Amino acid sequence: MKYNIEPTNQEQVMRENDFIVSKTDTKGIITYANRIFIEFSKYSEEELIGKQHNIIRHPDMPRGVFKLLWDTLAQEKEIFAYVKNMSKDGGFYWVLANVTPSYDQQGNVIGYYSVRRKPKQESIDICAGLYSAMLEAERKAGPKHAMDASIELVTSILADKGVSYEEFILSI
Repeated sequence: MKYNIEPTNQEQVMRENDFIVSKTDTKGIITYANRIFIEFSKYSEEELIGKQHNIIRHPDMPRGVFKLLWDTLAQEKEIFAYVKNMSKDGGFYWVLANVTPSYDQQGNVIGYYSVRRKPKQESIDICAGLYSAMLEAERKAGPKHAMDASIELVTSILADKGVSYEEFILSI
């Protein structure tokens, strides 16, 4: 089932002690969602389990951020990212996400585990500006080259600052 949701300006702010937790398979299909995820997404557990995690993707999120995320996970590394998610009612909520691979007993990646917590407002402000610039680069490049343009922009900005993506995210 595909939901056609219109984004609103209704923000939900995470509480200090909230942790949104989810698990997916290697294709990003949700296999577990904790009660805080259900609360903030406004989907029922039944609506989340078995669906692509991008069910909560907000259109303000550049495609390049998710390319970076998937490329990092493909290297079996964890990643931190600030993400603006969209709930079923069109509202939004920002998170600081940590996504790590999950392994079976033979050491094979069998999925991903994500824990999200409340980000600092200053970090949201920085990321919102960066993401807006990335979205503009994606729009100008067109659908075929959008992700490359977005990644090129963020890579250039980070190079100018002399930091890696991870150093940047953890410093803000």
